[in-house]
Amino acid sequence: MRIAVTGSIATDHLMTFPGRFADQLVADQLHTVSLSFLVDQLDVRRGGVAANICFGMGQLGTAPVLVGAAGADFDEYRAWLDRHGVDTGSVRISEVLHTARFVCTTDADHNQIGSFYTGAMSEARLIELQAVAERVGGLDLVLIGADDPEAMLRHTEECRSRNIPFAADFSQQIARMDGAEIRTLLDGATYLFSNEYEKGLIESKTGWSDEEILGRVGHRVTTLGSRGVRIERAGEDPVEVGVPEEETKADPTGVGDAFRAGFLSGLSWGVSLERAAQVGCMLATLVIETVGTQEYTLGRVPFMDRFTKAYGHDAAAEVQAHLV
Repeated sequence: MRIAVTGSIATDHLMTFPGRFADQLVADQLHTVSLSFLVDQLDVRRGGVAANICFGMGQLGTAPVLVGAAGADFDEYRAWLDRHGVDTGSVRISEVLHTARFVCTTDADHNQIGSFYTGAMSEARLIELQAVAERVGGLDLVLIGADDPEAMLRHTEECRSRNIPFAADFSQQIARMDGAEIRTLLDGATYLFSNEYEKGLIESKTGWSDEEILGRVGHRVTTLGSRGVRIERAGEDPVEVGVPEEETKADPTGVGDAFRAGFLSGLSWGVSLERAAQVGCMLATLVIETVGTQEYTLGRVPFMDRFTKAYGHDAAAEVQAHLV
């Protein structure tokens, strides 16, 4: 099964200021703020929802196709993804814009001041999925993740017109979309991904009930945080999967992307929805135990040991057969 993942590709520049922002603000001068903070820590991390998902799928050996736009500064990031099993041949490289970037400073009270530069991401709307499909010999599923909004709409319409199954995954972009856009993006999706809060927001903005949405998508996949995930299909009992026990909780950033990576890998292997969700939950657990979205290591033996402990020997035997 050949899966393409569209969405953002970005780098995060995260800085730590040892003081408090509040101590530097003068109440009657807020209209002319001009401040510079001397930071004592800088972490540069690879990110972007599409890149994060593809990294996880690559770790599981399912050779995902990354579809998105980046700048000329993408070479090192590309090499990293290539080395971890991701097909980056369909990434559009902008001639004039840098790769999207999030720059954020956090103070001692965990307050943050940040900026997001969309950069080359705005050119994702120029990517034709048909060209991607021809390059890789066809596509069985396209996940349409958070990206340039125009790109998300264009990719969805192209999937419909070319009869390519697609998964709708708005995540960060749902806040800026109106009901008409969300209805367009989810109608006819084979899978609709969201967390529990986004689920309610989708229903509120579209004006469609849960039952109406289930009638318009193949499967509704809702992540429930520490309670795992629920998968629903019209006329069928829901599939619910819990999460493995965490060894530590280091950083929740990228956990949702990791779940999607594991779930999509399970679909690629042809296992059941329950097994696919279990793989997704196991991978998400590895990410929450690590600082950074692509800094975890997937060792086959420890992965399967923990998977077996969480879901049993029969489930583990089925998954083990697909791990390279």
